[in-house]
Amino acid sequence: MKTARFSLVALALLASAPCFAEDTDSPDTLIATVNGTPYTLDVFRIFYMERMQGTRAENSPQLQQQAFDEFMGLVVASQQGEKLKLEDDRSVVAALQLARMKVMSNAALTKMAEEMEPSEDRLKEAYEQFKEQASRTEFKARHILVKEEDEAKKIIKKLDKGDDFEELAKKNSLGPTAKNGGELGWFDPSQMVAPFAEAVAEMEPGDYSKEPVHTQFGWHVINLQETRKAKPPTFEEAKPRLTAAVKRQMIAEKIADLRNNAMVELNEDVVKIKEIDGEEAKDK
Repeated sequence: MKTARFSLVALALLASAPCFAEDTDSPDTLIATVNGTPYTLDVFRIFYMERMQGTRAENSPQLQQQAFDEFMGLVVASQQGEKLKLEDDRSVVAALQLARMKVMSNAALTKMAEEMEPSEDRLKEAYEQFKEQASRTEFKARHILVKEEDEAKKIIKKLDKGDDFEELAKKNSLGPTAKNGGELGWFDPSQMVAPFAEAVAEMEPGDYSKEPVHTQFGWHVINLQETRKAKPPTFEEAKPRLTAAVKRQMIAEKIADLRNNAMVELNEDVVKIKEIDGEEAKDK
């Protein structure tokens, strides 16, 4: 059979199970045999899923065909590498070992995440920390962005004389909010660059900055309109997010424990050890 014939077979198979249902075949189900070497459908599934990551394209026969063509290119190129006995190449041996380590590591982390169940007490402890962070003050403000400090100072003088902030923003601001009178809406200080956030935090509602505020974007004149306390979600609303975060912490703790208890024999011809503040440190 030729590659074109393989493509048609693959599309017929995938069309009958576009979502790659696990119950429609066994681990031994082949997608193709190329030059006498069998390749399972499971291998193609993983290749296809990796290819789909990061793309918004919907699963379709056309996308499957394109992926299958790429898979066939990978197959014949890898067979050529084996024919040239490149599996004995030093860099290939190391790369294959590293690839296996990554696959086993990801599988172990996934398994740990599936088996770990954070206690209700730990989730509630995490919620209290989350609630404290989520209850920070939010600000509603306008701003005028200009290139030079002198421009900003001239605008402040106009505001001192009673000029309207919104109209000055429409006429002078370089930012995308100019058409809306410099309106930024409600925001958390963490969403803004530090100088801007610090300036807003020191203002009272109704104030405008008496001195220009400098950031990497230029010079700002800020008008603080309102402040409010952000309302955090309830424990039940936040629970899925908290569970994922606590699981990540638990996995990190587990990995740290495994590392601390691992029997490590260093090759001191490669890894040099010296004392730092009474603790062992390694120089490579």
